[in-house]
Amino acid sequence: MVETGNPDLSIGMQCKLVSISRSSFYYTPKGETALNLMLMRQIDEQFLETPFFGVRQMTWHCETKVIW
Repeated sequence: MVETGNPDLSIGMQCKLVSISRSSFYYTPKGETALNLMLMRQIDEQFLETPFFGVRQMTWHCETKVIW
């Protein structure tokens, strides 16, 4: 799509031609933190046990189980 080594077209012009912003081209995802992964796993496990939990019950469950 966008070639970084193209001598004829700058990266900015290539991004403009394919209708993406330059910041989108340079963006690299940072990934999830260990805490966020732990919370997502805990929510998944609880949801499998109690799929009827709503937001409030799931929030309460997460707050009572997290060890800081």
